[in-house]
Amino acid sequence: MIRQIATELALFLVPFVAYAFFLWATRTGVVGAWSMPRVMWLTIAALVLVIASFVVLAQFGGAPPGSTYIPAHLENGRLVPGAQR
Repeated sequence: MIRQIATELALFLVPFVAYAFFLWATRTGVVGAWSMPRVMWLTIAALVLVIASFVVLAQFGGAPPGSTYIPAHLENGRLVPGAQR
């Protein structure tokens, strides 16, 4: 679960880091460059990336359709992990 949260957080931060790198590379003044409209557009771009990653994860991740989940259980005193069938 933490890997998925870290991935989404990283995707959210990509536009901000890319813009900061752009400012550093062009030596533009940093204080005036982070205006409210620009930050809003960066936030929108970040949210689009996060939503797109959710869609991709939902579409291509997980078990195949029609599969049955068997939860973890005990057999003869031993823990058997859950599985997809």
